Amino acid sequence: MLPYQDDLDRRRFLSLCAGALAATLVAGESDAADLPHVDPKDPLALAVGYVEDTTTADAKKFPQHKPTQACVNCKVFTKQAGSEYGTCQIFAGKAVHEQGWCSTYQAKA
Repeated sequence: MLPYQDDLDRRRFLSLCAGALAATLVAGESDAADLPHVDPKDPLALAVGYVEDTTTADAKKFPQHKPTQACVNCKVFTKQAGSEYGTCQIFAGKAVHEQGWCSTYQAKA
């Protein structure tokens, strides 16, 4: 890896997050039932290491991951009643699984 590669990855990640946030503000909150599910192969999902099952997170790539971390207890996730999916501020316009995980995880207070 080149010495400046981390800076490029960080910039790309921040750019993707800024775009997702802008889309969220424009689109507003939607029902998770009406939204397509996040594809783990989507460029943003790959950038943040999103998986639909927190137990399958890549421990080598994301050493900060803990098995108890899941979207359902992340502060940017909003659970939809009667569904295993909810909305996430990172993935505007898409639904994420409540047992999912990504590197932007922030524990609810």
